[in-house]
Amino acid sequence: MESKTVRCLCFLAMLLVAGLGTARGAGECGRVAVDKMALKLAPCAAATQNPRAAVPPTCCTQIRAIGRNPKCLCAVMLSNTARQAGVKPAVAMTIPKRCAIANRPIGYKCGPYTLP
Repeated sequence: MESKTVRCLCFLAMLLVAGLGTARGAGECGRVAVDKMALKLAPCAAATQNPRAAVPPTCCTQIRAIGRNPKCLCAVMLSNTARQAGVKPAVAMTIPKRCAIANRPIGYKCGPYTLP
């Protein structure tokens, strides 16, 4: 019986610790976590690593949607999820231009990078 109680308390402690890093309000991407939003850029994987790689239409669709909020786009491209996926930020910043998005945020500063 005591073993079950200890396990339950450990489980609850892990849930509490995991929940401490969760944002409650709106962040760069509104109420959607940046790392969750970054998962939507999975079709862009090859294009974020090679500046000569073709950018798939599905990637451009996601970039167009996320790019409506430049702050969100920047946060997504520099996110932990993007970094773990091997995204090269300098290459990722070129995707809106490579998608020929006319109303992209040209010149927007994104950390040490600038959107072309």
